Amino acid sequence: MTRIWAHRGARRDAPENTLPAFELAVEQGADGVEFDVQLTADGTVVVIHDETVDRTCDGTGPVVGFSLADLQRLDASGGREGFAGSRIPTLEEVLELLVPTGLALNIELKNSEEEYPGLEEQVLAALAAHDIADRVVLSSFNHYSLKKLQHLGATSELGMLYTDPLYKPWRYAARLGVGALHPPARYLFTGRYVRKAHASGLAVRPWVVNADARLTRMFEWGVDAVFTDVPGVARRLYDQGGWASAH
Repeated sequence: MTRIWAHRGARRDAPENTLPAFELAVEQGADGVEFDVQLTADGTVVVIHDETVDRTCDGTGPVVGFSLADLQRLDASGGREGFAGSRIPTLEEVLELLVPTGLALNIELKNSEEEYPGLEEQVLAALAAHDIADRVVLSSFNHYSLKKLQHLGATSELGMLYTDPLYKPWRYAARLGVGALHPPARYLFTGRYVRKAHASGLAVRPWVVNADARLTRMFEWGVDAVFTDVPGVARRLYDQGGWASAH
């Protein structure tokens, strides 16, 4: 069974990584929601993708250069009509919204460019406070961070993100000790990747899968989840295709 995971929420229809985008993902039938976390200057975990606010907000500068109060004064609507006043949420605000839904959560630690000391500890503490570790996947392009999460005793599944081509990535992931591969969808040329990963005990969740034809291929190959900007489209396509009974 392939799950539909909303990438930064339903970002095709709402400003990414905002509460409206997450609310819409729930309404559109997503099985899970993916979002990104970083730290403010005063040490609060916030949900935003880029290391700077320039692209998604009406401000400029690095996320880590803002206090929480200053960061949340910014408009995070990205100029999207109907969403003026949307702001960068804290991790706690997102958890308060999504925990009651029962959806799976993929929290990506954005600590490849900024070190963000203590980010792993804060995220784990938040999961413990809500008792949701078993519903969460923690992912990162920073594989040192994934090892740190292991050393800290994380019980959530760990997902290995990567962008550069890797030779037999399932072997590397198995050595790394993670539970899932999160590759760019373009690296899945055939279903062999999925078969090899599954044989190694690894889940496969490609990103970002939006086009109908590519979504269909991923469903046929039996990936464990797709990260998509259009969860409503993916939901309808999957339900119409009968893949749930095929795998």
